[in-house]
Amino acid sequence: MVDMASKEQRIAIIGGGPGGLMLALILQKKGIRSTVYEREISDTNALRGGSLDIHEDSGQLALREAGLLEQFRSIARYEGQDMRLFDKHGKLFINNVADDNMPGSRPEIDRGILCELLLNAIEPGRIRYGYKLIEALPSDDGKHELHFENGHTDIADLVIGADGAFSRVRPLLTDAVAEYTGISRIDLSIDTEVHPELAAFNSRGSMFGLGDHKAISGQLNGDGRIRVGLSFRAERDWLDYCGIPFGQPEEARRQLLTYFDDWAEPLKNYIRCADGDVTARRIYTLPIVLRWVSKPGVTLIGDAAHLAPPAGDGVNLAMRDAAELALSIDHHSGELDKAIEAYEHNMYTYSSESARMSYDNIQLMLSDDAVTKIKNLLEKFLV
Repeated sequence: MVDMASKEQRIAIIGGGPGGLMLALILQKKGIRSTVYEREISDTNALRGGSLDIHEDSGQLALREAGLLEQFRSIARYEGQDMRLFDKHGKLFINNVADDNMPGSRPEIDRGILCELLLNAIEPGRIRYGYKLIEALPSDDGKHELHFENGHTDIADLVIGADGAFSRVRPLLTDAVAEYTGISRIDLSIDTEVHPELAAFNSRGSMFGLGDHKAISGQLNGDGRIRVGLSFRAERDWLDYCGIPFGQPEEARRQLLTYFDDWAEPLKNYIRCADGDVTARRIYTLPIVLRWVSKPGVTLIGDAAHLAPPAGDGVNLAMRDAAELALSIDHHSGELDKAIEAYEHNMYTYSSESARMSYDNIQLMLSDDAVTKIKNLLEKFLV
């Protein structure tokens, strides 16, 4: 039960991604008010990522706490669990086809649709757009003074960093910073209405082509487009000096093809058939086992707490963090410091295991004889 002290406490959530939104919603369900501060001027979640597989033991548990599990199940794409694995020559190593009559435990949903589901359930006025946090200043009473780029200031009894890899809240707790993994990725996109042959080759879910310490991945999204990723082992500055004009998509795609000269034609079509922007990014990680000394009035969830390469649980961890923290705040009824300590103790255990798995998986995908290693790994989990 929520007491009056809990209702009067000011909780600030920095970041309006899936984790921040889930936290605000579950707190709302428990009768605890919070405010989400998002740096963008409107919701941009649909632009920040493609399809997400929502795990039964983490993301779906959070959706249940938020009262949205059945609604999620009604729109999730269970066929999105299809998966194909090829080597660079186009030899098929795994062709996992989801049984539509036996829905699995990790159905797919586009990031934008997931966040829309959360946003529709959050009370109006709980989210403030156009609030980029500049700094959070701790005071002797455990509160924090928040300063935003737009000139606004606020006082929070609890500030929660849900602000991703380069969190502005994290320095309040630890000196750890996101470090480059040695892997860079280039994102492209394909319209399957224009290229139905690639939709058929890709499967209804994900496709991976591996070889030469590189990878081509394709993920069919709910809007009918395939989100393509080209991954390379590269020096941190490679994207700057490689000479690929990422701002000129047609020429960028032409040059990217030269990195896959001797790959099978169907795999190279993932580059040839792409349209629209070509986006390059570096893959970062935090230390695998990151812990800090708990401090009054501040904590972290999601990538701000345990950033790992995108080859594991990702958004599911952020949503689990949100549920764990919200339930801890509710359970400790106004005693925020105890709620933080209990949440962080649990979070360290499950997040470090997941972070190790994510780091190992992405390194394995770009290793020697990667396709055989990934095949052996996946066969332990695929039925």
